[in-house]
Amino acid sequence: MAAFHHNHYHHHHHHPSADLRRLLHRLTIASSLAILCFSLVYLLTGCCESDLRENSEIKPPQHEFLVSGWPYDRNGTSVYKDGVSAAGEGALYPGETGTGPPGLDTNSSGKDWTATRRLPQALIIGVKKGGTRALLEFLRLHPDIRALGSEPHFFDRHYARGLDWYRSMMPKALDGQIVMEKTPRYFVTVETPARVHAMSQDVKLIVVVRDPVTRAISDYTQIISKTPDIPPFESLAFKNRTTGQIDSLWSPLWIGLYAQHLERWLAWFPRTQIHLVSGERLISDPAGELGKVQDFLGLQRIVTDKHFYFNKTKGFPCLKKPEGSSKPHCLGKTKGRTHASIDPEVMQRLRDFYKPHNQRFYQMAGQDFGWQ
Repeated sequence: MAAFHHNHYHHHHHHPSADLRRLLHRLTIASSLAILCFSLVYLLTGCCESDLRENSEIKPPQHEFLVSGWPYDRNGTSVYKDGVSAAGEGALYPGETGTGPPGLDTNSSGKDWTATRRLPQALIIGVKKGGTRALLEFLRLHPDIRALGSEPHFFDRHYARGLDWYRSMMPKALDGQIVMEKTPRYFVTVETPARVHAMSQDVKLIVVVRDPVTRAISDYTQIISKTPDIPPFESLAFKNRTTGQIDSLWSPLWIGLYAQHLERWLAWFPRTQIHLVSGERLISDPAGELGKVQDFLGLQRIVTDKHFYFNKTKGFPCLKKPEGSSKPHCLGKTKGRTHASIDPEVMQRLRDFYKPHNQRFYQMAGQDFGWQ
């Protein structure tokens, strides 16, 4: 009886703790496995991602400071444009659906897993004050375009840093997407065509051109805004005011010699790989010009007239609803400045100077831009 009692007692007292131990043991193993799996997944995705990001994220030049929080706009690119923070250029659009910040894969279909940094397949190479910022901002509405926000100046200033550095500047893109950047200086720098050709002989080149006389005045107006004590336009435009001899090497005038710049590019690339955009028509008919650019890039015409409205105050087309934003968006304060007033006689002298150059350019381009 005692033995039975003892056994009975033992049975009641001992087994539950053994069960508990076994349960704890199993739980420990299960949780260890779970942690192990989680760590592996984390290592494979998170860490590689952050390493990649640390090594290859855009390092903004020293003079550009982070405004606040996330330094990327809706296209996964730096918000610094032309060395101006987003505040100077127009609002930021966070929260573009499907992509989010670069390196964070929010697309459950798994498509974003293949997003990589690639060298650009298209470049906006010019011209300064032609409307390149507007064109880039309009093109970025297209879901198949991934564009860098800032001007990297790789082929003219930073070529020694190498193609790996250049690639690391680019936004991540999926397979079908076109990566592009704009640096208007490329069109006029002598070494650039050969360097671009060395990167890719199939790259598509876009040049926004504008009446060289108004372009020169716009250029001069920008220079005044940065260095107010500059001599008047007339004294810089002429070598000799009395003979009326023009100083065609003065940068604002030299950039407008489109025929001689285009000639350098045509020594390296076929005309079919260079698309010319009329800066004037980009303002008067943005959808029409954008349609041609999308065709040139082999993209569906997704950016159409429903994206634009004309802002009478700025005298510019603006975007009705940029992605991820309900507010309309115009370019920043530095765009559409009121031009410096120039003596009409000087204007006429410049028109006469550019006339033969323009005619030659029309012939090379195979189109008449109708500049006076």
